Amino acid sequence: MFVGALTLDILLGDVRSLKQKRAAVRPIIAEIQRKLTVSVAETGQHDLHRRTEIGVAVVASTAAYCSKVMDSCERLVADRPEIELLSARQRLFSPEED
Repeated sequence: MFVGALTLDILLGDVRSLKQKRAAVRPIIAEIQRKLTVSVAETGQHDLHRRTEIGVAVVASTAAYCSKVMDSCERLVADRPEIELLSARQRLFSPEED
């Protein structure tokens, strides 16, 4: 079993309040969950209006499949025209890493 963790650092477009930020981030999270069937949450930058961090978790039987799903998540977010993906960090955990 392998667990993949993806952290996406995102710059949002024209957002001036935390309420507008929630309205911008919620559809991104919902789309990732719906299209790729992974666990997703806003994990950082909660107090900044134009920045957010989204965390994605993937569990699979092979490392290759975990990487493929994380790459798909990254592409899905990067292709959204209203935001800018600043960075994406992938980490893969396996049972041998005790």
